Amino acid sequence: MPVIFVAGIDTGIGKTVATGLMARYLMSCKRTVITQKLVQTGGQGLSDDILTHRRLMAIDLTTEDRDGLTCPYVLLLPASPHLAAREQNVLIDPAVISLATDRLAACYEYVLVEGVGGIEVPLSQTFTTLDYLAQRNYPLVVVSSSRLGSINHTLLTLRAAAQRGLEVRGIAYRRHADENPTVAEDSRRVFAVFLERNGFPATIVDVPWIRSADRLPEIDFSAMVGR
Repeated sequence: MPVIFVAGIDTGIGKTVATGLMARYLMSCKRTVITQKLVQTGGQGLSDDILTHRRLMAIDLTTEDRDGLTCPYVLLLPASPHLAAREQNVLIDPAVISLATDRLAACYEYVLVEGVGGIEVPLSQTFTTLDYLAQRNYPLVVVSSSRLGSINHTLLTLRAAAQRGLEVRGIAYRRHADENPTVAEDSRRVFAVFLERNGFPATIVDVPWIRSADRLPEIDFSAMVGR
């Protein structure tokens, strides 16, 4: 059951694009793959992030999308899941998400689960995404970026994963067109060193910042997700 969790260092870091492009890569390798969103906030009906995944994968919505399996909780308030759920008098049940993931994994070779915000984002008052990951023991791909502040958030994320005994497959590194190349390359080196210091492979895959008119890049994610 190859389930891989795509964890971000923060909100708006690019998890959705990275997840969709990983799925696109696996499809190019003739693998069956589906994506899932842990929890979607700030929306209603179908998950906006799932819609983006399908666009990047160049496929239509699936039966599983329409049945809610790929995002069991879509909440209206654009806020942390615990607050968005409370405002709608909803309880986020990790067992519901796990069951949906397991059902997807029974039908596909790969399930890529996109997180929400950073890994310490609370799903309830007392239970965080990191708690959920520790229960499920999913391997992680961490999405980081070259923007200022990313070093701190990335190292904290890696340290938290190491402390909970989680496997980190590497970093999907979002590159901005207007980035300072000195800063970007230094951050990349820092990440590689910190990955190795924590017993993780020093795998970093560059993911360019994509504008709507850009041609989608063909990125080799084999070191993280296989072929």
